[in-house]
Amino acid sequence: MIIASNLKTNLTRSQTTSYMMDVENFLEKNTLSQEILVFPAQSSLSAHSGQVTQGAQNAYATTNGAFTGEIGTEQLEEFGIKTILIGHSERRHILGESQESLVTKFNFYKNLGFKIVYCVGEPLDVREQTDEVMMKYLDLQYEGIDTSYENLIIAYEPVWAIGTGLTPSLEDISKIHLKLKEKSTAPLLYGGSVKVDTAKDILACEGVDGVLVGSGALAVENFCKMITFAEEAGK
Repeated sequence: MIIASNLKTNLTRSQTTSYMMDVENFLEKNTLSQEILVFPAQSSLSAHSGQVTQGAQNAYATTNGAFTGEIGTEQLEEFGIKTILIGHSERRHILGESQESLVTKFNFYKNLGFKIVYCVGEPLDVREQTDEVMMKYLDLQYEGIDTSYENLIIAYEPVWAIGTGLTPSLEDISKIHLKLKEKSTAPLLYGGSVKVDTAKDILACEGVDGVLVGSGALAVENFCKMITFAEEAGK
C-alpha cells in the first residue's frame, strides 16, 4: 500500500529532516515494505536518501524563469525530487488553480517521468446532491489527465472532509473508490481527515490502496502507526 504524508505549510527544515529520519528509522527497525511518500513544505525540502520518497507539494511547469513565488525543476533537481502532488483541493479551491492549468502542469511533469499524485474530490454542496451529480463533478477533474500514465497515483479527497474531522462512512469510501477505479488502474488513495484512530478501518476498505494524510500525520508517531496499519492490512 501507499502511505503519504502532506505536511502542508508546517514544520521547519530541521523539523522536517528529523521527521524524515524518524520514519526511516522506524521502517528499518520494523522491516516494513509499504511505499512511503512525504511532501514537505517548499522551504523545507532537502536532499534525502532512503526508503521514504520525498515529493514536492507543488511546482510550476517550468525549469526556471520569471515566476515569482514558484519553483521549477531546477530547484527540484537540486534535491533529487521526482515526485509531485498535483490538484490538491486547497490549490483548486483556495488558490484558484483551474483544470486547464492542472492539465498543463500534469503533462509537463509526466513528460519528465515524475511520479504524480493527482488529487480529485468534491465540495459539500456537490456531495449533498445525487451520486450522478457527484460523479459528473469528479469526471471533470479527470478531463485532460492521462489516467493510464504508468507513474500515476490518484488520491480521492472529499473537500468537505479535509481539516474538518469529518469523514464519509466506510461504506461510502468503498463505494466511491470502486467507482473511481473504473476510470483508472492507478493506485487510489483516500484523503480527508484521516486520523490515527480512523486510518486502520479506512485502509481495510475495499478499493482503498493507501491514504494521503494531512494534519493527522504531523506527529511522526501517528504517521508511523498508520504505516503499521497498512502492513497489517496485507493488501
